[in-house]
Amino acid sequence: MVLAVAQLSGCASGSSGAGAPVGAPAQAVAPPAGPPSGAPAPKPLARSVPVRLEIPAIGVDSPVIPVGLAADGTVGVPPIERNAPAGWYQNSPTPGQLGPSVILGHVTVGQYGDGVFLHLARLVAGDRVVLVLQDGTSAVFTVDSVQTVSKAHFPTQSVYGNVDRPELRLITCAGPRGADGRGYPDNTIVYAGLASAS
Repeated sequence: MVLAVAQLSGCASGSSGAGAPVGAPAQAVAPPAGPPSGAPAPKPLARSVPVRLEIPAIGVDSPVIPVGLAADGTVGVPPIERNAPAGWYQNSPTPGQLGPSVILGHVTVGQYGDGVFLHLARLVAGDRVVLVLQDGTSAVFTVDSVQTVSKAHFPTQSVYGNVDRPELRLITCAGPRGADGRGYPDNTIVYAGLASAS
C-alpha cells in the first residue's frame, strides 16, 4: 500500500491513496544512500512488533505503540497527551523486515509542550536509531539522510514505496505553526537503513 502524509490536527499524520500529490521537497536533499559500497547487507529480521525507540543523538527513549488507519483513511497518530509515545504504522513492515518500516511522532503535543520528535530534524547521516522489538531483538539503523518537505508535495514513493533492504522512516511535522497555532505546513522525514541486530 502506498500512502502520503497530509496535514491533520495531529503532529504526524497521513492520508491514503496512490493519487496523492508527489512533488519536489521544500528542502532539496539526496535520496537515501543505501548501504556502503562493498559492505554486506544485514539479513532481514523476522516479523516482530517494535516496543521501544532509542535515538541517542537527540535524547529520544520512548515506548512505541501501533497506529493504523483512521476512519477517514488517514494514517493514525499517537494521542495528543503528555509524554505521548512514538507510533509504528502497523500496515508497514516491522523494523528490520524487508521494506520501509514507518514510525511517526509528534513535534509538539498541544498544551503539554514538546513532543518525542521535537529535535528529529537535527539528525545527520551516520546517527544511530535503535528499535527494541517484542521478541527481544534490538534492530540498529543508521541514518542515510534527512529532509524537510511540504505536506502538499510529500514524496510518497520515497517514503512508502518498495525497497530491496530493511529500511526505516521517521516522520514528524515541521515548519512554522499556522496562525491558529495548530497546523504545520511541512514534514521532516528521516531515512535510515538496517545496520545490525542483536
